[in-house]
Amino acid sequence: MATKRRPLHTGSKLNFRPGNSSESSTCDPKGKKPLPEPTTVRKVLLMMILHVCRKTLFFDTNLKVGIYGASLFLISLVTDVLPVPKTYFARSDNIFNQYFVKMGWGWTLLMTFPFVVLTSYTYCCGKKDKVVMHVSRLGIATFMWFFWTNLFQYIESNYGRCLSKAHFPTKAACIGKGFMWNGFDLSGHAFILIYSSLVLIEEARAINGWERMSDLIRNEGYTRDTADGSLNVNPLRSLTEREFSDLKAFYEQFTPYIHSLFIGMTCLCILWDVMLVSTMLYYHIMIEKFVSGAIAILMWFVTYRYWYALPKVYPNLPGDGLFKYTNRQQSREIPTKKKTSTPNVAKGQLPKFMGMPLYGLRNQEMKMKDGMKDEKEEQFMDEISPASSSKVSVT
Repeated sequence: MATKRRPLHTGSKLNFRPGNSSESSTCDPKGKKPLPEPTTVRKVLLMMILHVCRKTLFFDTNLKVGIYGASLFLISLVTDVLPVPKTYFARSDNIFNQYFVKMGWGWTLLMTFPFVVLTSYTYCCGKKDKVVMHVSRLGIATFMWFFWTNLFQYIESNYGRCLSKAHFPTKAACIGKGFMWNGFDLSGHAFILIYSSLVLIEEARAINGWERMSDLIRNEGYTRDTADGSLNVNPLRSLTEREFSDLKAFYEQFTPYIHSLFIGMTCLCILWDVMLVSTMLYYHIMIEKFVSGAIAILMWFVTYRYWYALPKVYPNLPGDGLFKYTNRQQSREIPTKKKTSTPNVAKGQLPKFMGMPLYGLRNQEMKMKDGMKDEKEEQFMDEISPASSSKVSVT
């Protein structure tokens, strides 16, 4: 009759330790960092549109300024000598001139003001004094627009002559009597179109690295909840708990609106460039357009390239908040050189597609490294196993 087999080890000491819920709860498990949510088709399409907008809006700014200056001189000079075929844009009452160019600065503020408020409110973690500092750049730009356009009108109205035998010292008196006034009519359209485009480009730079901020928030949240922060190099590590929670809430709440405004700013900048070409072809003479455009470029350079770039000088450049989420040297402009099919990726840096990191490649690389590690461990165990068995046989 078969009897029940007794275990070989009857004592309490076993070759293994059974799981203990009390001990496992006291251990500090270390897991991997959380990955982002799966990408949807809608998000992929949005990233494609944003990528095209970045390529369009952040074209090499220095080169674009050179194109503005050369075009104002050459195209305007040619149109002063040779007749240009008339098109719809040659009419001063065309819809783009009446409802966009004549209210150009209003359209520029309509796009840039909410964009600056939402972005600065996010990367400044709701600090209202810093938000006001960033909004003040638009106040300075508005003063530039108001001062120079009114100065152009003053010069044109008071420094010229009336095309009549009678003497009329001002433009209003001359036109009131039915005569023509010949004055130095500096092109307000050329000034406002170039200046608006450059302001749109500079203020939109706050979106560079915006998608990276979601990774910083996710990793910092994981580090604060579970991991040891002694070796934390996240730019958000200096934020307080209140600032970090505000940043996370504002980022999730405002990002869809920021993307929409950025797309609108890109479309508006394209429209300004089209209307600038129309102004070169059909309005004013070369010297009037060239001087106006030079003043617009000079005001942009003095403010965004010199004044705002000074350290610890009010106000700061777009994107300067409580932490650094973008590299200004890399986001200054989009390089125009052709990229190779297999770009060199720095060590520890993720490859990107349309500005978005490819997490799948990182996961695949980690799996390959883990597999190589396991293979090396197996080889090491195979090498030491004969030695250990020989020791046992000798003893």
